Amino acid sequence: MPRKAPRRSVRPAAEKDRRLRALREDIDALDEKIQALITKRARCAQAIAEAKSGNGDKQFYRPEREAEVLRRVQARNVGPLSNETMGRLFREIMSACLALESPLKIAFLGPAGTFTQEAALKHFGQGVDTVPLAAIDEVFREVESGGAQFGVVPVENSTEGTINHTLDSFLQSPLKICGEVELRIHHHLLAKSDDWEVAEKIASHQQSLAQCREWLDANFAEVERVAVSSNAEAARVAAHTPGVLAIAGESAAKIYGLRVVVRNIEDRPDNTTRFLVIGAIDTAPTGVDRTSLLLVCKNQPGALHKLLTPLARHGVNMTRIESRPSRRSRWEYVFFIDVDGHARDRKVARVLGLLEREAAFYKCLGSYPRAAR
Repeated sequence: MPRKAPRRSVRPAAEKDRRLRALREDIDALDEKIQALITKRARCAQAIAEAKSGNGDKQFYRPEREAEVLRRVQARNVGPLSNETMGRLFREIMSACLALESPLKIAFLGPAGTFTQEAALKHFGQGVDTVPLAAIDEVFREVESGGAQFGVVPVENSTEGTINHTLDSFLQSPLKICGEVELRIHHHLLAKSDDWEVAEKIASHQQSLAQCREWLDANFAEVERVAVSSNAEAARVAAHTPGVLAIAGESAAKIYGLRVVVRNIEDRPDNTTRFLVIGAIDTAPTGVDRTSLLLVCKNQPGALHKLLTPLARHGVNMTRIESRPSRRSRWEYVFFIDVDGHARDRKVARVLGLLEREAAFYKCLGSYPRAAR
């Protein structure tokens, strides 16, 4: 007697369709609720703007407030979206709501398409007007003059170290550091034409050429490397000059109509650049802060050791120290120092008082929320 074929457990097509329709209806209902809540949040933001304007307060953007909101968002997150993705979604909601109150102008090291612009948009969201400038000192001057409320400038790279132009600008500027941004940097080789393998020159910012040195030595050792003012400028040159390739990011490729012919050519996969947000305001404590200082030692033996001793004695962690010529007299150096904590924290405030008394010159560049990892 022939055996019967086993019964299949596959659901009928009609049942699958009903299940999909039900899930899509759930999503539509949730979208409607989300949209209504975003609208309600936006109206609250408008009400806050009206209340502040009535009190004569024109400072709608508060770095510490946004940092606290984003930290709470990430602390509440239970997945499946990552903390970074959830933070980015809420950043854009806050940015759009803030734009209803008063759109911010953010100066950055241009032209359009630089990693500095990416950092500005990562920090402030898409609801701001970004103003490209040709040099770091121009970014400082634009914010000092009131042409922009804030500026974004690079300060250090995990592979190549400090950007000295940024540190030097703080020597003369009255601006404060209001925030920081860490951006994972991926360098791509960009080309306009199909014969890119026989290029005559490769253009990029000096830092980017250095960050891709090993890859370039292995693949384009005989090709001339040309340092330009920014990666975006390199992309612009490559778009208009035959025989020139550029090293830049994806946004620059889109802006200047170039193809990404080789991706991720940076020598270190964890290549990260830290950017500073500069402005004319003081930032209140958030509980997860950093303070940056500019110090000059007295001209005597053991001066630096004596100057830094209070940090160790009172348990304040120094996360970074850099030296630069002071430009006030020969062989005099200033030290740029980062410490954990806020200048208003009791322990940190005590140490800063000791540093100010011991230093030949002292300047607090600002306390600000640490960049979210």
